[in-house]
Amino acid sequence: MRLRTLLGDHPGTAALKNGSVRSDLVEFDFVDCSPINKGFKPMVRWQAFDVSEMAIVTYLMAKSFAKPMVLLPNVVLARFQHAYALYNGKQGTLKPSDLNGQRVGIRSFTTTTGAWLRGILANDYGVDLYSIDWVTFEDAHVAEFKDTTKRAPAGKQIIQMLIDGELDAVLGEKSDHPDLTPLFPDAAAEEKAWFAKHGVVPINHMVVVSRALSDQHPDIVREIHRLLTRSANAAPAAPLFSADAMRRSLEAIIFYTAQQGLIPRAFTVDELFDDVTRALI
Repeated sequence: MRLRTLLGDHPGTAALKNGSVRSDLVEFDFVDCSPINKGFKPMVRWQAFDVSEMAIVTYLMAKSFAKPMVLLPNVVLARFQHAYALYNGKQGTLKPSDLNGQRVGIRSFTTTTGAWLRGILANDYGVDLYSIDWVTFEDAHVAEFKDTTKRAPAGKQIIQMLIDGELDAVLGEKSDHPDLTPLFPDAAAEEKAWFAKHGVVPINHMVVVSRALSDQHPDIVREIHRLLTRSANAAPAAPLFSADAMRRSLEAIIFYTAQQGLIPRAFTVDELFDDVTRALI
């Protein structure tokens, strides 16, 4: 069976994409898409692929609107998030707890990095997310989501707006510009302390398959999971999650996503999978 497949270039996908991990049951027709998040919208809106990398918050939102996709327990991108927040140091010092009432830019309000960072700010630093003047640059991948944030003027770029003083901070970005300063001055120390407190490594991207593939060809879905697992195990730098670690991370991002109004209720982890993929955890 040939499967139209969207997977980014990650350590854990390299062996699968270069053909060193292969199968007699399936072949993957890999679609070029850079950056990889540009492929999430066609998967969510039009089921453009049989197998697709997927931002976990996009998947949670898609599930809340009954999009025909099923999650696999395969993590392809996970990272701590504290380093992806900036402010303009020329405007004075800004601490995470100072964000109430500020103008904060983010590519889309529904990005996974943004959801993680907002969750950290709200629950660990007491930030009132509803007091912030959110400025966004893109729509949500899930068309049905009603975005009430302020849209940046056409042609504006998020980092330039921060440099020009049109934003007080941005989430989900890194920059070497000399005027810009990390919101968390020692991100590595903050991440270590956050992990010690919560025991969670934040998941960004996992893998989904079309519901039709799972319903009609469960053996193929099990084979996809096996191949993804083999590929990840072949790469020392790949994110390897135990079942418990994956559950803790999913529970945390489900809570944050519901808290922020991106989904109408908090799912259980088991609800994210179907009978086929749940048995693979």
